[in-house]
Amino acid sequence: MSTTPRIAIIGAGPGGLVCARVLQQHGLPVTVFERESDPRSRSQGGTLDIHEDTGQVALRAAGLFDRFRALSRPEGQQWRLYDRHAALIRHDRAGEDDLSKPEIDRGQLRALLLDSLAPGTVRWGHGAEAVTPLPDGTVRLHHHDRTVEDFDLVIGADGAWSRVRPALSDAQPSYAGVTMVEIHFDDVDRRHPGIARLVGSGTMSAKAGRRSLVLQRNSNGHVRGYVTFRGPQDWHAGLDLADTEAVRARLLAQYQGWDESLLAILRDNEGAFINRPMFVLPVPHTWQRVPGITLLGDAAHLMPPVGVGANLALLDGAELAQAVIDHPTVDQALDAYESVMLPRAADHAKTAQQMLTSLMPDTDSDAAIFPDTQWPATPAR
Repeated sequence: MSTTPRIAIIGAGPGGLVCARVLQQHGLPVTVFERESDPRSRSQGGTLDIHEDTGQVALRAAGLFDRFRALSRPEGQQWRLYDRHAALIRHDRAGEDDLSKPEIDRGQLRALLLDSLAPGTVRWGHGAEAVTPLPDGTVRLHHHDRTVEDFDLVIGADGAWSRVRPALSDAQPSYAGVTMVEIHFDDVDRRHPGIARLVGSGTMSAKAGRRSLVLQRNSNGHVRGYVTFRGPQDWHAGLDLADTEAVRARLLAQYQGWDESLLAILRDNEGAFINRPMFVLPVPHTWQRVPGITLLGDAAHLMPPVGVGANLALLDGAELAQAVIDHPTVDQALDAYESVMLPRAADHAKTAQQMLTSLMPDTDSDAAIFPDTQWPATPAR
């Protein structure tokens, strides 16, 4: 970059933070604006498998791979598939030296990235309301407190409901036809040994037709679960989602006839049920260039959560930062970044949609189990 640009990143998720880290490594100042009041204001969610050809590439570019490796759980790559009768169909174990997609808690990954940044990089409690392109090619950032700041580059890393996206695109997320209801278990090996046996050291899924139950082991004996089903977004009509027992009864009715060991996932979870309808952006999602504004991660290519979203966000962030470093102007940097990111995102989004259709068909047939086109047949072992 021939002159030092003023750079703002909106959103302190993995993609935005790794972008900031790579920029700072090369001496470029950057400010990250985050709506949350502090790093501990909310749970950061479950666990992520970080892939060697995407997320790990970004962490290596950020100089953080060794620290990631020390926190990650290669044993978390283990995966078990059951039918609704709790019969084990498939059991995949990672090899001893397999580092293709080790797991890490989202909160641990975020803390790793935050700790790598210069003090004061993230301005907590400063959410963006909108961005406005200015005639001179710069960008005005409108904060939620009605103050404004001008930048040479504003990067929307603010997720599904991005406040930056409207400056580039009229696209809005739409319901994908599938809902996940999140649950959790703590101290699982001692308090919930049946759940611990089902999930093992990694992930399990029990699947029949348009319904599944998924468990993922996190660190420190914590397990996150996802009750996943195809149906209307208002599946809970007439139900108070804050009424845990009423939600439990509604879900148990949906899974009637499943094995009792699997129904324990619905009966014994701790705390509330958290409704998480699945939203996606159109495929492909593109835009006409607006000087000084771009997007990364879910803000650019929100797709079904089939294991690629966070990895693409990390790779987007690292590649965008490198483009800014390597090119003399912001416009040239965005040309280089978007010419790679947009087609890659479209390809992944198409694949993710195909996987979602295969994994969550609009049928209740037991034959609709994970198809071999996505997971080649491997005997349970």
